[in-house]
Amino acid sequence: MELGITQFRGNSGMVSKGKLLEAIAGKNRGLLATETDKTAILAAVAQLEDRNPNPRPFEASNLLDGNWRLLYTTSKDLLNLGRFPLWQLGQIYQCVRTSTAQIYNIAEVSSLPYLEGIVSVCARFEPVSERRVNVKFERSIVGLQRLIDYQSPSYFIQQIQVGKKFPALDFRIENREQRGWLDITYLDENLRIGRGNEGSVFVLTKP
Repeated sequence: MELGITQFRGNSGMVSKGKLLEAIAGKNRGLLATETDKTAILAAVAQLEDRNPNPRPFEASNLLDGNWRLLYTTSKDLLNLGRFPLWQLGQIYQCVRTSTAQIYNIAEVSSLPYLEGIVSVCARFEPVSERRVNVKFERSIVGLQRLIDYQSPSYFIQQIQVGKKFPALDFRIENREQRGWLDITYLDENLRIGRGNEGSVFVLTKP
């Protein structure tokens, strides 16, 4: 009987996951989502959160760690990056390094040829409950990919960690108000859902 229940839950989870991925397909991280789309997506998110296989995500650091690519968000700050004139929003990553309790948010943007850029924020996180982290933003880097020798998120983070100063708008964030929190409401091998302190929802994937 127990085996049957486990299989049912697993199958239901797969159905919910597929339903969410189908709902966000073609929405360009949320830029193209209508109000009807948003309602359907949030309903699929809630269904999946109810089947979270890792309700204590910090005990599954092997799953949490890595370079996560954003599939969908309701965050106006992120989506507004795709609304600047002459800018096209590329991939957005949230790279988690559990060993050093750091998060690197990296948005790739393109404009005219040879003027591809990145917008990045480095932060430190502190778990404060089973699923919540407080986040303190520490550094912002905005510049052209060619000038800062941007090759990939991993390479870029390596350069940050060794203390490289970039030929870009590179500055420390000293404002104590630049803080927030994030709840990790779903986590498996390749999908993560989070909810932020401003009410934003984030759906991310990794290889």
